[in-house]
Amino acid sequence: MTLMVFLLIFITETATEKLCPLRASIDVLEGEYFFLCFPKSKQQHSWKEEHTINWHKESAGRQKQIQETQRIVSQMNFLEFWPVELGDSGNYFVTQSNGSLTIQNWTLNVLERNKSSCFNQNHLTTEIQNAGIGHSLKCSDLSVNENDSITWYKDCKRYENERGRELDFKTLSVQHSGIYTCKISISREGKIYHSTNTIRLVVEEDAPETVTLEIVGRNEEIQTEIGKEETLNCTGFLGYYIQEDASLYWWFNDTFPKKCSGIPEADPPICEEDLKKSHLGNKFYITRLLRIKKVREEDLHHNFTCKLQADEITHIKVVKLKKGNTRDLSMHVFTTGMILAVLFPCVAMAVVVVCVIFRVDLVLFYRNISQRDDTAGDGKEYDAFVSYLKDCVSTSEEEREFALRILPMILEENFGYKLCIFERDVSPGGAVVDDIHSFIDKSRRLIIILSQNYISDRAIYELESGLHKALVERKMKIILIEYMPISDYDFLPESLSLLPSKRVVKWKKDKSLPVNSRFWKTLRYLMPAKPTKSNTKGHCMNLDLGSEGTQPWTGDCDFSTVI
Repeated sequence: MTLMVFLLIFITETATEKLCPLRASIDVLEGEYFFLCFPKSKQQHSWKEEHTINWHKESAGRQKQIQETQRIVSQMNFLEFWPVELGDSGNYFVTQSNGSLTIQNWTLNVLERNKSSCFNQNHLTTEIQNAGIGHSLKCSDLSVNENDSITWYKDCKRYENERGRELDFKTLSVQHSGIYTCKISISREGKIYHSTNTIRLVVEEDAPETVTLEIVGRNEEIQTEIGKEETLNCTGFLGYYIQEDASLYWWFNDTFPKKCSGIPEADPPICEEDLKKSHLGNKFYITRLLRIKKVREEDLHHNFTCKLQADEITHIKVVKLKKGNTRDLSMHVFTTGMILAVLFPCVAMAVVVVCVIFRVDLVLFYRNISQRDDTAGDGKEYDAFVSYLKDCVSTSEEEREFALRILPMILEENFGYKLCIFERDVSPGGAVVDDIHSFIDKSRRLIIILSQNYISDRAIYELESGLHKALVERKMKIILIEYMPISDYDFLPESLSLLPSKRVVKWKKDKSLPVNSRFWKTLRYLMPAKPTKSNTKGHCMNLDLGSEGTQPWTGDCDFSTVI
């Protein structure tokens, strides 16, 4: 029993000696798991008292005892870093009891990680081997748990499916030269930490007699998709002289594939190309390709075997096809898509709201820059016929002043429209009914200045004549100007209710006087498009209410007698 205890202690201490090499200077990469340790054999024991172990760090000439944190943990003869940081660089030493005995010293140099590579040039070892011999690359012993995941990389690309602590090469060739990185994944409290070990392998050419033939590359799995075209490559290395009896061929589903004819349309679904010989320097190779037109579901269940035979020796390489995993959208693509999906309706809605609110301004702006003219060639003489309350029934001069002075001054002198105002533009003495009908027929719009006292014999005829052309003949559009607030429209014909409400413009006295007010913009919007220009000519009589010149003809108030 005592012998077994001593044997167990010996094995444990031997393992500790392996994990704790006597290195005075140590380089380690930032962000990785690392530990310092010393062999228990260096610790002095006393049967009289228990000894305590203290870890210390010296930096910039100052020494301090290391206190345990979540990241730095002290366990007996181990000091662990979860993970190591650049600030951990410095001199470390461990003491026993009251600090009178120093067990071991180290110099720890934490190297900055290379952002553009998977390794740091200052954190690798170099192994030089001859071609034609077997060799193994060993991963570091920073992980003592056999269940830790290990991944091998060559020149920063994942190397086949190797996951062991040793990477074995049966026969080295120059092609095996490269930088190999072993990455150990260690789990602690739900988080994954990594530790890497990088080795530069240099394979030098040896004498030709030491080289044996082999198939380049190991067994592999190729990710593919159903219906995709694939080409499988099998290359055999013959050494430093050509071997005439060497043969290389493919084998799958217990049969040999047919030969490719060179005409893709006439080739079978799976065919084998002719053997090709090549050499690189003084090395000789043979290659044969296997072409698969379209990968089928059944092909995923077959092994495609390449065989190299020479000197009664056979080498085999097995290739398997594997359906590739469907790649998920990357997080930034998904986030961008979601943001666009949310923003697009909002932007579209905002554009619609802006267009609705500023519809009138946008249309006037477009007319202005395009110089659009809807009046050219339509045979009309006037842009609008103005119908308003006549003097004989008016209780106020405001409507008359608005119709005879303000409306023409703005529309004609500022925006180039030509209005037909019966009392201004029609010479007295004619048949009033015929004149009204004729002038309305020559106008593109009928402007009705509404007030509570609007209806008179002549006004109602003008209104009904315009309504007939607007609703029946579809030859005219009516614009209603609500000059005075009207609470009840019952005094107007019922057919007037068929007009769109958007064609009613409300006069708000002083607020509507400026040329750029909403009233004049809306009125211009309802008028036919016409290039803006001053135009005060072309009327039968000139309007000048402020002078004592000729006054417009008012006609006879007894309109029924005229009819």
